[in-house]
Amino acid sequence: MTIALLQDKQLVELNAEHINNNYAVGDIYLGRIKKIMPGLNAAFVDVGYEKDAFLHYLDLGPQVQSLIKLTKIVKNGSYKDKLLNSFKLEDDINKSGKISEVLNRNMLLPVQIAKEPISTKGPRLSSDLSFAGRFVVLVPFSDSISISKKIKSNTERNRLKKIVESIKPKNFGVIIRTVSEGKGVTELQKDLLDLIARWETFIRRMDSTEPSKKILGEMGRTSTILRDLLNSDFTNIHVNDTSIYEEIRSYVQGISPELERIVKLYKHKEPIFEHFGVEKQIKSAFGRTVNLAGGAYLVVEHTEALHVIDVNSGNRTANPENQEENAFQVNKEAAREIARQLRLRDMGGIVVVDFIDMHKPNNRKELFDYLKQQMTLDRAKHTILPPSKFGLVQITRQRVRPEMNIVTNEKCPACNGTGEIKASIILMDDIESNLTFILNEQNEKKVTLCVHPYIAAYIKKGFISRQWRWFFHFGKWITVKAIPSYYLTEFHFLNSKEEEIKL
Repeated sequence: MTIALLQDKQLVELNAEHINNNYAVGDIYLGRIKKIMPGLNAAFVDVGYEKDAFLHYLDLGPQVQSLIKLTKIVKNGSYKDKLLNSFKLEDDINKSGKISEVLNRNMLLPVQIAKEPISTKGPRLSSDLSFAGRFVVLVPFSDSISISKKIKSNTERNRLKKIVESIKPKNFGVIIRTVSEGKGVTELQKDLLDLIARWETFIRRMDSTEPSKKILGEMGRTSTILRDLLNSDFTNIHVNDTSIYEEIRSYVQGISPELERIVKLYKHKEPIFEHFGVEKQIKSAFGRTVNLAGGAYLVVEHTEALHVIDVNSGNRTANPENQEENAFQVNKEAAREIARQLRLRDMGGIVVVDFIDMHKPNNRKELFDYLKQQMTLDRAKHTILPPSKFGLVQITRQRVRPEMNIVTNEKCPACNGTGEIKASIILMDDIESNLTFILNEQNEKKVTLCVHPYIAAYIKKGFISRQWRWFFHFGKWITVKAIPSYYLTEFHFLNSKEEEIKL
C-alpha cells in the first residue's frame, strides 16, 4: 500500500506500507537478551528478526528497573492491577552506568522498535516505552508532564498542564503534543483513555506472549500519518480500496468527526496516482537528476555513509552583470526542492549540499534561514549547519526506516534490458512467417500489419513492393499501418475488428 501526501498538488511525502512488515517503529516485543557487549555498552536482543536487534545503554530509559520488575511479576501471573496505582517504582539507573549492571543474558525485557531494520542492520530498540496518541503521549513509570516547545503561550501551557494533571493516572507521565493547543478537556481525556486502554492491552498480552514475539503493534502507517498530520488544512483524502476506506473513515470519525466528509472512495477506472498526477511526479522526482522550474537542476548521489546533493545552474539564463544575485536565486529555488526531496525520499543520516558559491555573507545567511524555514514542515528530527566558506551545508536527519527508493528508469521493451535486439535483417522473415500462419492456419480474412514508420516505408517502397508481393503470394491484401510510438523491430497484427491477433 502506498500513501502520497500532496500539498498544493505537489507531492511532498511518499510512504510505502508493507502489510507484512513486522518491525514498524512503535511496535513492542518481548525481547530476550542474547549477548551483552561491554565494549559497546549495549546488548543484542532477539526479537524474532533474522539479525539480533541492538539496544544501547542510553536507550534503556531511566526506569528500566521498574520495567524489569513489572515484567517478572506479570510473567509470574501475580500482577492484578491494570494500571500502576499500587506499583512501587524502582530508583532511576545511573546515566553513566554499565549495561552489564542492569541486564543479563536470557533476561526477558519488553522493547520498542526505535528504528526499523535498514540495509544489513537489525532493528534499533528502546526499553523506554511510550504510547503515542493524537494529542498526548503516555509514558509509564514517570510522573512528569512535558509540553511541546512549539506551544509558546505560557497561559496555554499552564492550561494544558492543569488539564492533564487532573486526568492522568498515577505513575504515568504525559507528553503534550503541539496539536493539543486550543483543545478542551473532553478531547484530551478521550485521547488519554485510548492510550490507557492500549497500556492495559499490553499488560494483558505480555502474560501470554512468547519470548521474541510481538506484544503490541503500532497502528498502520496510514492511521499514524493521519494521527500526526490531520488538521483543518486537509481538503481531501482519496482512497481506492473499500476496506481501507472504511477503516480510515472510521478512524477520522473518531479523532475529527468534522473532517469525515473529506474521506472519499475513488472509483474511476484510471489508476488513482495517474488521475492525480502523482505517478508523473514520482518519475520526475526520484531520479539521479532532479530538474527545477527555472532551468537549474540537482544531482543526488548516495554513498554508504552519506548523501550528496549538488546544485547546478544548468541552462538558467544568468545575468552577467549580477552573477551573485543569479546564484542566490538558484540556491533559494534549490533549497526549497531539497527540503521536499528529504521528506519525499525520507533520506536520513548525513546530507551534504553543495550550493553555488556566493560571496556576500548576507546572502549566505539569508539562504541558511530560508532552508531552515523550508525544513520546518519536516517531522523528522534534523540539524542544519550554516554554509561553510566552500558553500557546503551539512544536514543531519533522523532515519527510523529504510529510505524510499524508486527506480525511475524503465526496461527497454526492444532489448529487454540486454542492450541487444534481434537482427533487423531477419525482421521480414519473422513478419512473413507469422503472416503465413495467420492467413493459412487461422484463415483470417483481413489482416492489418502495424509497424514502425521506417519499416512501413520499406514494405511499401518500389514499383513491386513487398506489399504487392504478399498480395500475389497470399491472394489477400495486407494493410500496412505506421505507428510512430513503436520501436524499430516491433510489429503487431490486427484482424478485421481491429483487435490484436495473439501469436
